[in-house]
Amino acid sequence: MSEKEIFLTIKQNGSSELIIKKSRFITSMARTTTVDEANAFIQKISKQYRDATHNTFAYTIGLNDNQVKESDNGEPSGTAGVPELKALQLMKLKNVTVVVTRYFGGIKLGAGGLIRAYSNSVTNAVENIGVIKRVLQQELIFRVPYNRFDEVDHYLKTNNIFIANTEYGVDVKIHIFLDSNEQEQTKNDLTNLLAGQVNFTNGEKRYNEIPVEDNNYHEQ
Repeated sequence: MSEKEIFLTIKQNGSSELIIKKSRFITSMARTTTVDEANAFIQKISKQYRDATHNTFAYTIGLNDNQVKESDNGEPSGTAGVPELKALQLMKLKNVTVVVTRYFGGIKLGAGGLIRAYSNSVTNAVENIGVIKRVLQQELIFRVPYNRFDEVDHYLKTNNIFIANTEYGVDVKIHIFLDSNEQEQTKNDLTNLLAGQVNFTNGEKRYNEIPVEDNNYHEQ
C-alpha cells in the first residue's frame, strides 16, 4: 500500500500542558491540510496566549512532508521549532500543526534542556490527544438474501471488516470499505461463501479513520 493510501495524524485538535522547572509549556495541536490553515491556527493560538514569553511552532503539510516550517519565536536558535518538527516526523504524523507556548518560570533550562522540553511537550500532547490511521479505502456494495446474512456478517466480523451501512428491502444490501490489497481476496471469499450468487459494485473511495492503540507510531 503506497504512502498516499495510508498515513498517521492526530485523532483530533487538542492541547496539553507540562510544568518543567517552573516554566509552563502549553502545547496546542491541530489537523491542518494547507499552509493557510496552519498559519491561521498559529495566529489564533499566538493571540490566545499573547502574554506568553514565547509561542513557538512547527507544521508539516502533505503526505510526503511537502511543506514544513518551524519557528523558535525568540528562543535560542534550534531549541524549539526544530525539535517540535522532528518529534512530529519521528512519529510519522502528517498534516499537523503544533504551537508550544512557554511561560518562563525563572529558571533557565539551557539549550539541551529546551530541546528536551519542547520535544517532550509535543510527544506528551500527541499521547494525550491520540493518533489515528487514515486509510484510503474502496467501498464495495453487494446484496445477500436474509437467510444468508448471518453467515456473511460472521465472515466480515471474523476478518475485521466493518459494515458501513445495511439497507433492508427485498434482500439485504451491504456496504463495506476495504483497503486496496484486501479487495480481491474478500470478493473471492464472499463468492465462495455464497456459491457464486453475488454481484459486487464499487462505490466511493474515501479516507476512513482507524484508531492506533499503542504508541509505536514509527512501526505503523
